[in-house]
Amino acid sequence: MSAPTVILTDSVNDPEAELWFAEPAGFTSLPLDGLLPEPGSPAADTLRTAVAPFLDAAPNEMVRQQFISHFASGQQLLWALREVGTVHCSIGLHRDDVDEAGMNSGQPLLSLFTLSWRDTAVAPRGVTAARALAVNEGRTHIEYLELPCGPATFSESVCTPSADSGLPQLSLLQVHAHLPHPDCKRLVVLTLSTTAVARREQYRAVLQQIAETVSFDDPLVPGTSEAR
Repeated sequence: MSAPTVILTDSVNDPEAELWFAEPAGFTSLPLDGLLPEPGSPAADTLRTAVAPFLDAAPNEMVRQQFISHFASGQQLLWALREVGTVHCSIGLHRDDVDEAGMNSGQPLLSLFTLSWRDTAVAPRGVTAARALAVNEGRTHIEYLELPCGPATFSESVCTPSADSGLPQLSLLQVHAHLPHPDCKRLVVLTLSTTAVARREQYRAVLQQIAETVSFDDPLVPGTSEAR
């Protein structure tokens, strides 16, 4: 089997990067800094310029206001993610190609991938990985693995929004991976969320595939971990 093709983005050369990873095909990164600019900053002007064509293309004022409302709601979600340590966010769009007794519908499947940092008490990495799940009740499919970047724990959960939340009453599957940093003071949390609960096995495999590419050392620097 041939090795997968890896496309490098500009972020691989970010001097402030603290880890590196690869996403499978079908994921589109959201530029958090560009979508959440400081008011009055050059980035805010750039965002207004980028959004203007969509507003100008609206057939009427009602559609225009709906677009603004949806966009603002999306920004609120991203702000909430950033406040809990999220530094990367991607939207996944894949076609359902699992054929079960000829019932494959080929419908599009949406998912949200996030990468967040958490501070932890100083402890060996294996202990931190195990302890990360001890404080999270209701997790299932718990698994401990040794990855190229070190120990990791995997788990998943399913939740449904409360009736008064205003959100669609759809079950949300979240698959998690906790990977302690070599400094033993923090860990990175990878989370893949989707309403396609029936495809939990496939999404579990996708998250593990991403986690296996994580490196806390620049993979492009000679003498560090092999580029993946």
